[in-house]
Amino acid sequence: MAAVSVVMPAYNAETYVATAIASVLRQTYRDLELLIVDDGSSDGTVALAQRFAARDSRVRVLTQPNAGPGPARNTAFRAAAGRLFAFLDSDDEWDPAFLAENVAVLESRTDIDVVVGNARNRGGSRDGRPSRPLRGDGVPITLAEILADETSLFIMCVFRREAVETVGGFDAAFLTNEEYEMWIRAALAGFTFTRHTRPLGWYRCGRADSLSASETRMLAGILRVFARTRPALAERSPERAILDRQVERFGRELAAAQRRQRFLSFAPIARAYALVTGPAHAR
Repeated sequence: MAAVSVVMPAYNAETYVATAIASVLRQTYRDLELLIVDDGSSDGTVALAQRFAARDSRVRVLTQPNAGPGPARNTAFRAAAGRLFAFLDSDDEWDPAFLAENVAVLESRTDIDVVVGNARNRGGSRDGRPSRPLRGDGVPITLAEILADETSLFIMCVFRREAVETVGGFDAAFLTNEEYEMWIRAALAGFTFTRHTRPLGWYRCGRADSLSASETRMLAGILRVFARTRPALAERSPERAILDRQVERFGRELAAAQRRQRFLSFAPIARAYALVTGPAHAR
């Protein structure tokens, strides 16, 4: 039985997935299995993943109709054999030491259930820079911090199996912000978090076809997470006060994003109208 089950959902990832898979197989920590869950791809993702599986018995390819990344990860959870789990998305990449260093934190810290890793951004305005700040290494991440700072967590993490088994994995109702919602439930259930801040991989930014590419979708998603979380927080607790401030903040940001979206959708029409009607109407 592998010590670590690496969970990789994949949807139309033919362009990227070979790099992601290869980065898992070259880990210096060898006691692993890689579960690739194809989420109803229409490209060559499955065939490519199966070629890796034919060459390395640690790779397993699972398939399901398209349901989103949360349900795909749940499929991997049910099939996994490891006592530890790790997330790697199909368009991201690990350095060879990623698992060794993050697993070592869990093995030395019986008080910690989830180790939040770090990476370097690939693409976007912060290309090459750390995805998360280089601070708080080894310090507990409290529920209050998770609520106050949505960037306190990161998709590249290693965690104990019990964390997802206790909370039931991902909620299929969330197609965005699904990791954040699950980790909040885990924190509410008493599971503990810390950071290993040394960047040990590459996190792809700026893909136009990713679920996180839409600003309004992501902002609406985080407000849904807070709405789901609020009843679980004590009425006068610091955590509820933090959440309520965050709801106000993200509500304002969503309204501003929706205004920008409406403007951008109207602008081409306005320019076309100006071309037809002439300069007098363009002023």
